[in-house]
Amino acid sequence: MSQVQEFEKAISSSDSVAAFDEHGTSVVKRIQHFLHSTPAAVPLIVLVLAIAIFGATIGGRFFSSYTLTLILQQIAIVGILGAAQTLVILTAGIDLSIGVIMVISAVIMGNCAVTYGLPTLLAVVIGLAAGGACGLLNGLLVAYMKLPPFIVTLGTWNIVMATNFIYSANETIRDADVDVQAPLLHLFGLNFKVGTAVLTLGVVAMVVLVLILWYVLNHTAWGRHVYAVGDDPEAAKLSGIQTKKVLIAVYTLAGLIAAFAAWVSIGRNGSISPSAAVTDYNLQAITATVIGGISLFGGRGSILGTLFGAMIVGVVSMGLNMMGADPQWKVLLTGVLIIGAVAIDQWIRKVSV
Repeated sequence: MSQVQEFEKAISSSDSVAAFDEHGTSVVKRIQHFLHSTPAAVPLIVLVLAIAIFGATIGGRFFSSYTLTLILQQIAIVGILGAAQTLVILTAGIDLSIGVIMVISAVIMGNCAVTYGLPTLLAVVIGLAAGGACGLLNGLLVAYMKLPPFIVTLGTWNIVMATNFIYSANETIRDADVDVQAPLLHLFGLNFKVGTAVLTLGVVAMVVLVLILWYVLNHTAWGRHVYAVGDDPEAAKLSGIQTKKVLIAVYTLAGLIAAFAAWVSIGRNGSISPSAAVTDYNLQAITATVIGGISLFGGRGSILGTLFGAMIVGVVSMGLNMMGADPQWKVLLTGVLIIGAVAIDQWIRKVSV
């Protein structure tokens, strides 16, 4: 039997092999490390503070189930688009075309079901396929042509928006026509009661989608690849991750989710208007994502934070409306929140390295 060596004696006499010495670590530094390891904490804290401030200012009306559920109904579309944008930003990219992809998908669904008389379910599938195809085009250009995501999606934003107006002749499909010929398109506008709260299927769809993506991003190999590609693409490639396939899958999935948001938007708005392409849906989605703590440099953040970010925007908007404030205050506060979110992200990154 071989003789016991000195290092083996030291190990056997010690309760632990190695430990981090946290002696002398300041409270501020511990908070910074906690925020770094829990990306959704900051937007959740801001959301709670916003609710508390508006609740204290406005009073009991703000805490009514009607008001709180109305906020959820209003953010459903932006929340879903924010989920799509989150996937892209996690890869250190950005998709400026998500808003117009949603609109053209809604127009295609409406025309197929109402104008061409196709079965509604088939019309939905065609609309989803169109959204996925737009995302696939973005992914191919980013992954194989090595073009910057900002430039690629700025170009496809113009192409898709122009195609939307040419294809639709800028004609709106009326709510009554959709209701009679394709009621399935209004599915996500259906509401139901939970106690005194009124929710829509669109709100349920947003929450379920976020939970599914949270699971995929945190508990599957593909989800970890998305974070790895965004954090350091060269290191990800050297470790065997097929970065091009990941990027194509992310952009395609983002387009597909945008098309799903189109279905939800039809339920919310009733009619289908090509002019909705000029609405700043994409800017709102990016705002929710950034306020939700998703780093624009990629590889950091939680999709739950995006949901909280959308809720922050909804709470601020509703609170200011109930206070009768000038609408420009909403724009001003949104700008402050965006800059504050990016500043906090930088602060957390610097201290945690």
